Amino acid sequence: MLSGHLSARHAIDESQLFQEAIFPRIESLIMFSRASLFTGTLALAMTTVIGASAQQLAAGDQAEWQQNYDSAVRLRVPRSVTPILSPQALAATEEMISRYKELVARGGWPQLRIATNLQVGSKSQDVVALRQRLIVSGDLDPAAGSSPIYDSYVEAGVRRFQARHGLNTTGQLSAATVTAMNVPADVRLKQLEINVVRLRSYSGNLGRRYVVVNIPAAVVETAEDGRVQTRHAAGVGKADRQSPIMNAKIVEINFNPFWTVPASIIRKDLIPKMQKDPSYLSDNKIRVYNGQGQEVRPEQINWNSNEGTRYMFRQDPGGDINSMGFVRINIPNPYGVYMHDTPAKGVFGDDFRFVSSGCVRLQNVRDYIQWLLKETPGWDRSNIEAVFDSGQRRDARLREPVNVYWTYITAWATPDGLVQFRGDIYSRDGLGNAVPISSADPVPPEEESFISQ
Repeated sequence: MLSGHLSARHAIDESQLFQEAIFPRIESLIMFSRASLFTGTLALAMTTVIGASAQQLAAGDQAEWQQNYDSAVRLRVPRSVTPILSPQALAATEEMISRYKELVARGGWPQLRIATNLQVGSKSQDVVALRQRLIVSGDLDPAAGSSPIYDSYVEAGVRRFQARHGLNTTGQLSAATVTAMNVPADVRLKQLEINVVRLRSYSGNLGRRYVVVNIPAAVVETAEDGRVQTRHAAGVGKADRQSPIMNAKIVEINFNPFWTVPASIIRKDLIPKMQKDPSYLSDNKIRVYNGQGQEVRPEQINWNSNEGTRYMFRQDPGGDINSMGFVRINIPNPYGVYMHDTPAKGVFGDDFRFVSSGCVRLQNVRDYIQWLLKETPGWDRSNIEAVFDSGQRRDARLREPVNVYWTYITAWATPDGLVQFRGDIYSRDGLGNAVPISSADPVPPEEESFISQ
């Protein structure tokens, strides 16, 4: 990236006339565009001017000459401190609807039919089309021009787009990124209009301290005094085992818990697993008990029938093998779901995190429970770590229950002018297949442990 920048600067030094003729036009446009970059409002007006200017660049066909490197920094998506359920997010989403109506009226953005192996250094006419797509949605400064080089500014724009759509911010043009880019602007407008209604339903007093689980985003955030305190990637329910939409209260933390296998998982997962692998229970430290509380040996059960449904199955504690990891967050509710740690932490690096049987797995669970327990005497971080390390069963009752809202928000905006979109994993938006539900294929059933609560 540095060498490209130096070569472009050398080209500028050789063309003083070009500087004097073109730079004032570009600089004035940059200053005007900074306030409204995210809306795409200037895209059509800028394209003609910048395209003509770029054609006059004689050396290297690079685009970085037009901006300083701080432009790429400005394209980054900051971590918002505005809770997704807040008056500020609601007002920002209402404003974004107005902006998207204007964008749709101007024709939205073009559909891309381009290669998906583009990355920094690539040179292709596909990059020109990509630049225009990023400019219209506000993910690239209009001053970036129409160079066919996939430079650091295109990479920053792609990262910004990926961050706004819940994709891993690689900066490379993956198939999932192109699929998300090709969702039409009018469909995104409909998403905003659908979701602003959902946001309004949470416009009351949510509590001084509360937790939001946004299922389509597979994200959990904690909020206190109107600001996000922590944010966590999450694993949530599969499309056929959905996490429920609900309001509840977090009342207790269970350290180093046992896990009692729910009846639905016994039928759908455990019995089929035992049919394929008779050592599955012992390998996963799961014990079988009859109605009298007596332990039963797995080989005494006929796994080719439904006999297994008559027993209780309980997994021993242990963060390395127990499906709840080191901790379970107790949330009394009619659905029998809860939040918990997990030994399968690799899922948190995936775009597609719809992997559980309805419960919510949490990344960085220690930070989460530290926040939950910070107003409960005797449970500072050192005490929490000591219990983790001991491996002993302990329960911590919150001094004051914390409200938790399991929500379904697929589109929202924040006061900094950023708009976020997610796939409609449970098909609740009523838009059919217009919005992609994932950026990766789900794990095939035969490759996924049933311990996916």
